[in-house]
Amino acid sequence: MINNVPNIIAQFNIQGSDFKVSPFGSGHINDTYLVKTLGLGQDYLLQKINNYVFKDVKGLMDNMVYITHHLKQKVAATGNPDKEVLTFINCKNGKYYYKDDDDNYWRMTCFLQNTKSYDMVTTGKQAQQGGIAFGRFQYLLCDMKPDLLVEVIPDFLNIEHRLAQLTNAIKNDKVGRLKEVLPELQFIKSRADDMKLLLQWGREGILPLRVTHNDTKFNNILLDEHGNIQCVIDLDTVMPGYVAYDFGDAIRSIINTAAEDEADLGTILLDIPLFKKFTRGYLSQTFSFLTGNELKSLMKGILLLPYMQAVRFLTDYLDGDVYYKTRFAGHNLQRTLAQMQLLKMLELHEDKLTGIIEKEWLLLSNNRQSDGAAL
Repeated sequence: MINNVPNIIAQFNIQGSDFKVSPFGSGHINDTYLVKTLGLGQDYLLQKINNYVFKDVKGLMDNMVYITHHLKQKVAATGNPDKEVLTFINCKNGKYYYKDDDDNYWRMTCFLQNTKSYDMVTTGKQAQQGGIAFGRFQYLLCDMKPDLLVEVIPDFLNIEHRLAQLTNAIKNDKVGRLKEVLPELQFIKSRADDMKLLLQWGREGILPLRVTHNDTKFNNILLDEHGNIQCVIDLDTVMPGYVAYDFGDAIRSIINTAAEDEADLGTILLDIPLFKKFTRGYLSQTFSFLTGNELKSLMKGILLLPYMQAVRFLTDYLDGDVYYKTRFAGHNLQRTLAQMQLLKMLELHEDKLTGIIEKEWLLLSNNRQSDGAAL
């Protein structure tokens, strides 16, 4: 538990003075605590920002305040921005973060009551709501200039950079694990050139750079009490990127029948109906602005993101588990193997998944044409 909780909470402009604090959530990076204000209606989430990962805390928080302000303005026309967009609480010094005496950084948001997040998708409705959520998120930000944002983690989804990090981890072999993972390294090497295609398309101007979420796991969506999308959360990595990154990362968790770190690789299969539902929801929100080349890139993103995650997990394993939180020895290697198995399944069904994307796009096109004719 946190030291000196009252002093940390007291730095933020919130009501009340009597609080109950408890750990909250299952995030890999930041430490999160629920701050219940006894006798008041509004509760809060207090987060210790991982400044090993996010070295430019000011830039990070400037991004998040700018993004949420933009989202709130857009949502206000049709919805409730206080429910549908995160609200950050500023400190008494005017900043949106607090640095304590131990050089820890803290931030606070309003807690959104009567919402739920899920680590795994289990129903078609959840999958479609997930697609709507991340598709709408991209739509609401499609008019924002990417260069207005700080790149809080440079090259975060740059696969060339991630492979270079893996090469460095192999060279250093800090904790003597290299000999354990030679087959996994061969798997990574055999696909490396193909996985650089999205970057090449971006450099050639085939794909436009947009503002993207860059961490579209399903548990970064809050659903309301009726199971409908309410809010997209975890905005730390919102930066310039390609839409295929967001689509691919979302599919990585939604299509997988098992957990991200599943030990029994035989249970890692594809839930095609959930994929179809997510794709339908996503395209319904992005149809108005996606280019034809972006549509073609979506399948590349589906293959790239589990590959990239495998690279990142394996790099951290070789480095001694310094980036991701682990629950047991070998956890990062187990995560690596699970992502590799998922990629194998996706490769096996690539033609079928591509066909579903194209069919859903065609159905939307036909529906829009029918609506136009009716008018």
